[in-house]
Amino acid sequence: MSETISRVPKNAREVLFLSLSEFKGHQLIDFRVHVPGDKEEEWVPTRKGVSLAVGLYPAFKKALAELEAALLKQGLLDPEDLQIEQ
Repeated sequence: MSETISRVPKNAREVLFLSLSEFKGHQLIDFRVHVPGDKEEEWVPTRKGVSLAVGLYPAFKKALAELEAALLKQGLLDPEDLQIEQ
């Protein structure tokens, strides 16, 4: 069973779902592209995505921080872009 934690629009037709799931007894963090299904408000997972063991989360978080620093340094994002709206 999978528990959706967040969704990020990828483009006009696809949405990236961030979920917690389990496979063969292993807890996973799943990043998976979904597309609209046949029913309204239905999203269908595609093969595009990646699953990480929960134990890899600290290294993944560190890598995201390094990516953020590089995006800011190269001027690809401004600090204001990183403000979370509530």
